[in-house]
Amino acid sequence: MPIQAEHEIHGRRRSRNVGLGLVLIGFVALVFALTVVKVRQGGLIEGYDHQPRVSLTPLDGETKGDAP
Repeated sequence: MPIQAEHEIHGRRRSRNVGLGLVLIGFVALVFALTVVKVRQGGLIEGYDHQPRVSLTPLDGETKGDAP
């Protein structure tokens, strides 16, 4: 014969689980929104793959800080 009455601790645990679930859904939504905004902006989307980035390497004859 199963117990039908729900104990008080189960109600509190359920409310905590629902709260944590809502927080996790909010976090996932935030990460998704930031990803969508970054992809839509386009521009320079470069990952770090242990290779020199062409956009940061100086052109031939171009030096920093050398005044004539």
